[in-house]
Amino acid sequence: QGILREGLEDVKQFFKANGSCRLPLSPSLLVKGIVPRDCSYFNSNAVPLKLSFQNVDPLGENIRVIFKCGDDLRQDMLTLQMIRIMNKIWVQEGLDMRMVIFRCFSTGRGRGMVEMIPNAETLRKIQVEHGVTGSFKDRPLADWLQKHNPEEDEYEKAVENFIYSCAGCCVATYVLGICDRHNDNIMLKTTGHMFHIDFGRFLGHAQMFGNIKRDRAPFVFTSDMAYVINGGDKPSSRFHDFVDLCCQAYNLIRKHTHLFLNLLGLMLSCGIPELSDLEDLKYVYDALRPQDSDADATTYFTRLIESSLGSVATKLNFFIHNLAQMKFTGSDARPTLSFAPRTHTIKTSGRIRDVFLCRHERVFNPSKGYTYIVKVQRESPGEVAFVQRTFEEFQELHNKLRLLFPSSLLPSFPSRFVIGRSRGEAVAERRKEELNGYIWHLIHAAPEVAECDLIYTFFHPLPRDEKAAGTNPTPKPADATWARPVGKVGGEVKLSISYKNNKLFIMVMHIRGLPPLQDGNDPDPYVKTYLLPDPQKTTKRKTKVARKTCNPTYNEMVCGMGMGIRGSGGAVAEGLSRSAPQLVYDGIPRGDLQQRELRLSVLSEEGFWENILLGEVGIRLRDLDLAQEKMGWFALGSRGHSTL
Repeated sequence: QGILREGLEDVKQFFKANGSCRLPLSPSLLVKGIVPRDCSYFNSNAVPLKLSFQNVDPLGENIRVIFKCGDDLRQDMLTLQMIRIMNKIWVQEGLDMRMVIFRCFSTGRGRGMVEMIPNAETLRKIQVEHGVTGSFKDRPLADWLQKHNPEEDEYEKAVENFIYSCAGCCVATYVLGICDRHNDNIMLKTTGHMFHIDFGRFLGHAQMFGNIKRDRAPFVFTSDMAYVINGGDKPSSRFHDFVDLCCQAYNLIRKHTHLFLNLLGLMLSCGIPELSDLEDLKYVYDALRPQDSDADATTYFTRLIESSLGSVATKLNFFIHNLAQMKFTGSDARPTLSFAPRTHTIKTSGRIRDVFLCRHERVFNPSKGYTYIVKVQRESPGEVAFVQRTFEEFQELHNKLRLLFPSSLLPSFPSRFVIGRSRGEAVAERRKEELNGYIWHLIHAAPEVAECDLIYTFFHPLPRDEKAAGTNPTPKPADATWARPVGKVGGEVKLSISYKNNKLFIMVMHIRGLPPLQDGNDPDPYVKTYLLPDPQKTTKRKTKVARKTCNPTYNEMVCGMGMGIRGSGGAVAEGLSRSAPQLVYDGIPRGDLQQRELRLSVLSEEGFWENILLGEVGIRLRDLDLAQEKMGWFALGSRGHSTL
């Protein structure tokens, strides 16, 4: 800190002597001074500086930049340039992935400037608001976005931005082999845009712990990101849109494989250690798989998404990084509540006279559960407010209070564990009584506890409380917006159907809106297809089984419906599902298609019992113009025919 202050004095003297200067980041950025109180440093290995410059434009905000010394920013510049080209390709094809691409400029050997994106926070800071184990929890990102976007339309727009930008980041970081991905170099804007920073390792040059790669997943896609996309902890049709976006963006970049190989090849002699020979270019070639068809690449990238989402190593990596950063946290850092956008005090809000938990209500958004309505009375005459808080938010308050005060000053908190089979309404009613006793003892505790900022922030109305005041909105499912409407009660299946070289290709992509089973549980759905007429049942095909979901994603190819069977042979590509063998039926003439019908059934696997039919559809191939690929949703129902 002392060295930083001395350096800032030198910068102030520079501006006194020269008046103003242009920042290397962009000639359009003209500054006239430094703002020392807004300057600090980051706790990473290179200890980069966070600098704030005074804008020459009197109406302009201060210009904030990061100055790094010790990192080769030419590699960051190159990586950002590749991502910028990817974004241009997507936009030219009509696909806006909402990418955040910042400026970066190398000003000398091992030093340079990086643009700071406003209104953005690292995933680590967002996650540790829920404790040091926040990286293992599903709700931190959704809660943080909800906090900064309290209105429903604002939140839905933020989720939409998140879906697009997250898909773009997954594709870009995979293709370029960007490594050293932890929760301090992935950032999220309050508008929902996600982006990556610090590209010190790329083209697959991962950090190693002995013989173990630190980056074990193909790219960073964790359950808390899926929670934002799905609107809860169960797969929704919005996840289908996310997978489709990833695969579409991936296939668009694959069409320009030679462009990226040529551009990177020009940089082989520039002296960047991680881009020095043909093996580094081969990494990009292997990632883009130019020899694959679009359908094969779609299947491949879908398996990568599943692999990344199922990786425990990524969350463990985040958790270890949280522990490593704890030593840098100042002792004067005061705990805050993750769901409150700002801190309130007894002076700003007015003294609380009494609190009473009136009732509990069933909620469905952002997830199913119960919320508790608390009546807050202040000393000002007639000042009464009602706030809604969940059991988890009460628990967070208690956990943060324990960081400030010894347990002897705090009342005991109700247990979150439920013994036996009691659930739902009975548990909520019991917790209501227990929480009422807890908050009464809390505001009648010692003054240093009862009057602390945490308690006054907790009981201060949030935007969601003000919106709900005097109303009792009808609850709706978490995925009721942004997703497309379902055609029939039986659900719908999305297929891609094409015909070439006397082979019929059918890709089972997604299913949405399947009904739950009679016992109320979600099914374990899989798809079975036949090409009729087929008296010997030789054209039977099955996808893998998806577990406990009404909105599964498959992206599996059923290849070639014809007269003779031959296996596709060859090894299954790494990361692909081995439950989707590609069998090819050769020699089916176009005229024969006119007599064929595709019979598709969706069933739930029931183990020892008979599998349950969830819905089916019959598609007459003569109704489809197979001169080009047909893609769309087909309604599932009872036996009958359907068209695209």
